[in-house]
Amino acid sequence: AWHAIEARLKEFVVTMLLLETGMIGVFVSLDLFLFYVFWEAMLIPMYLIIGVWGGPQRVYAAVKFVLYTLTGSLLMLIAILALYFQYGAATGTYTFDLPVLSRFVVAPGLPQTLMFLAFALSFAIKVPLFPFHTWLPDAHVEAPTAGSVILAGVLLKMGTYGFLRFCLPLFPAASIAFAPWMVALSVVGILYGAWVSTVQPDLKKLVAYSSVSHLGFVMLGIFTFTVQGLVGGILQMVNHGLSTGALFLLVGMLYERRHTRLIADFGGLWPIVPAFSVLFLIVSLSSLGLPGLNGFVGEFLILLGAFQTSRPAAALATAGIIFAAVYMLWMYQRVIFGTITDPENRRLRDLSPREWAVVLPVVILIVWIGVYPVAFTAKTEVTVEALIQQVESKAGAVRLGAR
Repeated sequence: AWHAIEARLKEFVVTMLLLETGMIGVFVSLDLFLFYVFWEAMLIPMYLIIGVWGGPQRVYAAVKFVLYTLTGSLLMLIAILALYFQYGAATGTYTFDLPVLSRFVVAPGLPQTLMFLAFALSFAIKVPLFPFHTWLPDAHVEAPTAGSVILAGVLLKMGTYGFLRFCLPLFPAASIAFAPWMVALSVVGILYGAWVSTVQPDLKKLVAYSSVSHLGFVMLGIFTFTVQGLVGGILQMVNHGLSTGALFLLVGMLYERRHTRLIADFGGLWPIVPAFSVLFLIVSLSSLGLPGLNGFVGEFLILLGAFQTSRPAAALATAGIIFAAVYMLWMYQRVIFGTITDPENRRLRDLSPREWAVVLPVVILIVWIGVYPVAFTAKTEVTVEALIQQVESKAGAVRLGAR
């Protein structure tokens, strides 16, 4: 936002801080009602960031984002209240406390199924999981660079976090029952996002559709219900935030110089902006899952878990990695290599010290996770094992109760 935001800069910074506050509240809330308040409150600053400081179609993109999210959120509110009253009727104590509710076995059959679907729809829209993804490309394209980075890096993870924090422990039997459907939608999202990315003429839209594919991998890992799949899914949430966030930063820096995001307007940039080209290469390779960089580790663990539960789904998801290499390398070749066709590209300046300071820490993390992932995965394995044990034990209790 250093140069991109020219009007109402003070208001923009305040709005960004409010957005960050709302997202932090979502991730740290252990009270269902408080979680819902932060979940909804986060919509207001994001709507303003897109609607006030966005591109030409900003109002359409902002309204679409809010309508999609509100639709799922209202159903989730109904499910939260239903869970609140069901727990109160069963125990005589009414509470929204998540640790307490996580120990409660929700009524099996239709009640648990409907509650799961209400929560899952709200989270699936936020991920976004295919076919609830159509708001994402518009929001990314119209949002300013800072908004796109926050959207890709943190906001989308609220959906996958919701599945891990709420759907699996609160509705274990329904989560297991719907796992094949969730895996199928994840695989479709992986292939669809990758395939559509290959035909995008706009850099930002290409990165946006690649997010649909990458987050499909996260959802696939979660619903394998294996330690490798879940650990890989959690790691891939971090990886996507780093790689895609860095891609949006670099695309934003390019747009700041040329005021265009069309791939056809570039070409031959390597000798003009060598530092930018090197960083862009590292981030692009991490996004396509090159061994030695962060993207490979998460996808490998997810596929390892997926092959244990559904080999056809894992095989199809592997094809998504191949498509990722196609669209990323095609994009990089057309933007960075080749001949200079537009004289404007000869006047581009390389990265400034400020831009280096923004991108370099992200690139260091990308390489660190790729070379030494155990520093990050070791902290999640114990929690994942406990979560799987909790889901299986509660699902077993539900099956016994249903008899």
